[in-house]
Amino acid sequence: MEIGYKLMAETFAPTEIVRQAQAAEQAGFDFVEVSDHFHPWLFSHGHSGFAWSMLGAAAQATDRIDLATGVTCPFGRYHPAIIAQAAATMALLSNGRFTLGIGAGESLNEHVVGGGWPSVSVRHEMLRESVEIIRQLWSGGYHSYRGRHLELDDARVFDLPEVPPPVAIAASGAESGALAGELGDALFATAPDHTVVDAYRAHGGAGPRYAEVPLAWASDPDEGARAAHDRFRFGLTGWKVQAELPNPVNFEAATACIRTDDVRAAMPCGPDAGAHLRAVGQFVDAGFDRITLMNAGPDTEGFFGFVADELAGPIRAMSGEGGPAPAAAE
Repeated sequence: MEIGYKLMAETFAPTEIVRQAQAAEQAGFDFVEVSDHFHPWLFSHGHSGFAWSMLGAAAQATDRIDLATGVTCPFGRYHPAIIAQAAATMALLSNGRFTLGIGAGESLNEHVVGGGWPSVSVRHEMLRESVEIIRQLWSGGYHSYRGRHLELDDARVFDLPEVPPPVAIAASGAESGALAGELGDALFATAPDHTVVDAYRAHGGAGPRYAEVPLAWASDPDEGARAAHDRFRFGLTGWKVQAELPNPVNFEAATACIRTDDVRAAMPCGPDAGAHLRAVGQFVDAGFDRITLMNAGPDTEGFFGFVADELAGPIRAMSGEGGPAPAAAE
């Protein structure tokens, strides 16, 4: 079982994101992942730095901790050839500490280049073609590709690591879970849904299974709930909304009726370690073994200390296979 920390690029400035990556390493986290957005979720968030610049800076500012995109859409505002090059460079800069997390994206970020927003079935086809292009370019030499949606013309990535970075594919249901199992080296998800893990495994997935767990640590539960409402109420809209709305102002409107009590009911808020561990346990019971903690609370440094003192040991003792690890023999 490994523990990660989500670098919320929508709510912190780029320099602070790099500092938090350093602090997470010092606090004992195994990995960090950073969101790759053009826009923040909410207009009030106020930030959205370029993920690849922050990752490069974090690679130079850290020594041990693994780094990942959480997640990148490799088509739309990007082309998969650019992501193949960026990920290969990150693998070199981090000395093999990088994982490429990819998914089918959100309109929030991809519509900005004027290419429209395809249906989810088309996006899955584009994701498949993107993975094929990326892996071709990582194999070395020149390559061309002509798919139904994407093309590559006589391209080569010159700086390649000896071992390509693992590809973690985001999934939210059985269909995308199967795609992750077929094409990916790891699974990435945001809900404690065992059907996603089951589909991943049934289609050949044998790698790590990443999950993001929202928490709101604070010394006062009301303070934690208020901060979570400010930072994370967009998460209560559900993935069908999150994938389709085009701008932060739309999310401000869509979340106008979400109350602080609604957020309080959706995630643990406050200092109770037991409540936070129960939230993590839901994901472990669903089969995830890479737990990414998302702190929606107001105090980052306090959260790091809380994880080190109260959560890390119990989380590491969980098995990742549907329950706690068996006790060691005396």
